[in-house]
Amino acid sequence: MNPTKSKPRMMENSKSTMKNLSILVEINQAVSRNLNLQDSLQSTLQILQNEYGIKSGVVLLSDDNKSLSMAASIGYQIDVAKTEYKFGEGLIGRIAETGKPIVVPQVSKEPLFLNRLSSWDSKKDREQTFIGTPIMLDYKTLGVLAVNLPYNPKRDYDSDLQFLTLVASALLQPIRVKHVIATERQRLIDENVMLKQKLQGEFSFHNIIGNSHEMRDLYEQVTRVAPTNTTVLLRGESGTGKELIAEAIHYNSPRSEKPFVAVNCAAIPENLIESEFFGHKKGAFTGAVADKKGRFEMADTGTIFLDEVGELSSMTQVKLLRVLQEHEFDRVGGTESIKVDVRIIAATNADLESLMNQNRFREDLYYRLNVFAIFLPPLRDRKSDILLLADHFMLKYGRQHGKSIKRISTPAIDMLMRYHWPGNVRELENCIERAVLVCEDQVIHSYHLPPTLQTAESSNTVSQLSLDEAVASYEKELIQDALKSTRGNRAKAARLLNSSERIIGYKIQKYQIDASRFKP
Repeated sequence: MNPTKSKPRMMENSKSTMKNLSILVEINQAVSRNLNLQDSLQSTLQILQNEYGIKSGVVLLSDDNKSLSMAASIGYQIDVAKTEYKFGEGLIGRIAETGKPIVVPQVSKEPLFLNRLSSWDSKKDREQTFIGTPIMLDYKTLGVLAVNLPYNPKRDYDSDLQFLTLVASALLQPIRVKHVIATERQRLIDENVMLKQKLQGEFSFHNIIGNSHEMRDLYEQVTRVAPTNTTVLLRGESGTGKELIAEAIHYNSPRSEKPFVAVNCAAIPENLIESEFFGHKKGAFTGAVADKKGRFEMADTGTIFLDEVGELSSMTQVKLLRVLQEHEFDRVGGTESIKVDVRIIAATNADLESLMNQNRFREDLYYRLNVFAIFLPPLRDRKSDILLLADHFMLKYGRQHGKSIKRISTPAIDMLMRYHWPGNVRELENCIERAVLVCEDQVIHSYHLPPTLQTAESSNTVSQLSLDEAVASYEKELIQDALKSTRGNRAKAARLLNSSERIIGYKIQKYQIDASRFKP
């Protein structure tokens, strides 16, 4: 006996109308309480089969937007998971292509009925009716709801189609949510890839500014140590770019896609440093309201950068030594040891050897950290890099502050070259940023530079100038700048300054300017 015969027909009378409305409510409830698309679709089809004994399926647009594949089905005899339809192929493909429903009262008379789901056997089964309706959003077909019913010549096809259209509308919600989630996931994946590429590009040692002999030696050392897991100790004065080198090592290592965690040891209060390093358990001390991961645990499988490691207390040095030796630690208030796989890059501007002699730095820790030492040269020892760095910072902060600054004047360059830069690259960067902020044209002049560069001690210039001397200094700078722009051509420089070649020649001789210096 065919079980479908005992089931009520859709939309036959007013009682069926009320029943269909209650079914739509049930479908909407099933859809709204389930965030899983597959479960939502299957629940809906199950409700349809329970009430009407019909075979049904939902095909959805594939990720490439070129075909449709079965997402859920009920009542069919074969594995339909791999069933696919191209746009325009068969009844389902035609519905997807046109965005219009199709009703076929008798499938035996429809050549477009492909019967890929083995829903009907002409020799064994009674005649079947096919109804398919598109699932659409903003005029775009996202899928098709397809239903196979026993043929009944008295069936009200318009009413049945109207009912199934409402069912398809109910299915739009979970399908749309799935598309939104998939789109957002892909956006995040693309953004993550882009950020990783940006980080790797930004922190590639090839992008570290400087071509002096000292910097070429530094590049060679970074190239050698980056692909390994070796512990690195960066040494050098404050402001030489130790963190930049640490990032370059990490992002050019096999751990580049893993975490990079930087810790300034000197900036963490002594009573918090253990908790910051190793984390704590809930209730370990006042204020510990929840478990907290420490920096080492956050850096697991990646790299941790310990800046100003010479500032660590003796007690913290002991615990750091254990991490280096055993690759494990205990959270504050915890009893279980936590294993970590972390590469350590340490940095200091302190004289560790002197601290060891004063018993302020452990000798065993020193030898654990000092596996591969890299010394970063101070800026005063790499004078040839000053102009490269200054141009780099000029362009960087010009873009950042929306200023179109083209170059740095010759007198300003001379002033930068004379200064001894106790703050190293960091001081130079701050100096150029200030100059960019106060500059009102396209050229940074010497008077745009900070006063510290213009003192007798810093730049070998007199500390006070008379009015005549100040005017002469400014005039000399303008002439040098014009000669630089015209590549030493006096006539063009005179026209640029709205003066005569004779006057400019006199001024050049007066101020002892070497015009040939500016010729190509």
